[in-house]
Amino acid sequence: MADDNFFERVYEVVRQIPAGRVTSYGAIGHFLGSKRSARVVGYAMGAAGGARPPVPAHRVVNSQGLLTGKFHFPTFDLMEQMLASEGIVVEDNKVQNFKTVFWDPSIELL
Repeated sequence: MADDNFFERVYEVVRQIPAGRVTSYGAIGHFLGSKRSARVVGYAMGAAGGARPPVPAHRVVNSQGLLTGKFHFPTFDLMEQMLASEGIVVEDNKVQNFKTVFWDPSIELL
């Protein structure tokens, strides 16, 4: 599995995602210089519950906007509820207007 340092780098990126925006596992990996690390970013997000300061893991979805990480939340619909509270519309487990609300760290964090 990935080292803790990579997980912390992932968390630092995720903490910068503004409310009302989402990004993808792959976009985070690409930004961190590891284009094929979406799965490892997913592992980091799965372990983010105990991270301090807290990590807004609900803002990370797959490259199609699907809420693939929702199974790591305490309740089945919590991820969707958290996104909805920020104005993000989710239907059938998919972020609507994905391209509009997508936050790309490679652009936003330059």
